[in-house]
Order: sequence, then C-alpha cells, then structure tokens
Amino acid sequence: MIAMSSAKTGPKIEYYFTAISPFAYLGHAVFMEMVQRLDLDVTYRPVQLGKIFGESGGVPVPQRHPARIRNRMLELLRWKDHRGLEMNVQPKFFPTNPVLADCTIIALQQEGKDPSALIGKLLRKVWAEEADIAERSVIAACLSECGEDADAILATAESGAVAAIYEANTQRGLELDIIGAPCVVYQGEAFWGQDKFGFVEEAITSCRPAYTGAV
Repeated sequence: MIAMSSAKTGPKIEYYFTAISPFAYLGHAVFMEMVQRLDLDVTYRPVQLGKIFGESGGVPVPQRHPARIRNRMLELLRWKDHRGLEMNVQPKFFPTNPVLADCTIIALQQEGKDPSALIGKLLRKVWAEEADIAERSVIAACLSECGEDADAILATAESGAVAAIYEANTQRGLELDIIGAPCVVYQGEAFWGQDKFGFVEEAITSCRPAYTGAV
C-alpha cells in the first residue's frame, strides 16, 4: 500500500519529513506557498528519520560531536530570524517519539484529505508551544483543530496498514537517497533541506532534466 497524494493536477512531488523536524518547521510556510502557487500534487511521506540516519551514515543530534551540535544550533537561530518565526530552538520535548504523529499524517492522507494543516500544527506544537507530540491527547487536539474526527483518525493511525505505509515510505526514501528531513523528490531528484525549495521551483519551472548524483 502506498500513500495517496493531494488531489491536484500540477507537477508531482514527494515530500519526505517527520513531524519532529525543526527544519520542516522552519520551511513549512515557504513550502506550502510554493505548493499552492505552482499547484503541486504532493505525496506527503513521513519517514522514520532514525532509520534513515542509521542506514545513510547520519547521527542523531544527541550523539553528534559538540562542534556539529553548536553549528546546528547556529543554523536554527539564523533561519528562525530569517523566516521571522516564533521558535524555541531547545524545546522541552525534543527529542521525542514522533511515530504516532507521523502515522496520523499518513492516516489523514489515506482518507483522501490534505494533511498540510495538521503537519503545520504538529510542528508548531514541538517548536513553538512546548508540547509533546508523542502524547495522544496532543495529536487529538491538533486533529480537532483541523475539524477532523480525532478518535477515528487516530484509530487508523494505529493500524497495521498505516504502519506498513510508514515503513514503505522509509524504505522508498532510502532507495531515493534521502538522508535527512525535509526532502523533496521531483522526477527522481532529491532536494534535501528547506533551504533547497528554491532549487525545487527552478527544476520544475525550467523543465530541465533531473540531475543525478551518480559517480
């Protein structure tokens, strides 16, 4: 089973991310503006970022060298200011377990609904509102704010079918050389990082052939 895409007729892209990613939070509004303006048909693919890191040579934040941790913090501070976003770069509930939140996004998409508003709310819970998105009640509140039946969507999110999609998303991401979040894939070309959204737009509007990193 694969995730459903949004009901649009424009260029198709895949969006790989997790509901706990600070860079997905930093880029969410910019990404959605691009999606709307270019009428992009998005398949949202939440992934198990820990597995992506493990398979691709990445390291979870707490295990990184102190110099890398400090540089990451500088990036968050710069981008927070650049985007003009409310953001706690050292939130109370990071890291936390994003599995249920990610699977809730998948469940909503499987209902044929656009999960972008939910994604924005979940990201904001972590990075601006000091809430733990591992908590079922926090996710339920986000769903209710989106006008969804929280109990029904969460029941689907906890199903084996959605767990299989979550795993399939992760495996597909690895096959496409996804190494972090967020990452857009357009015509097989991966654009890692919210700072690459401009390159995504250039690739789409220029109609250039997809680049390959093969060596």
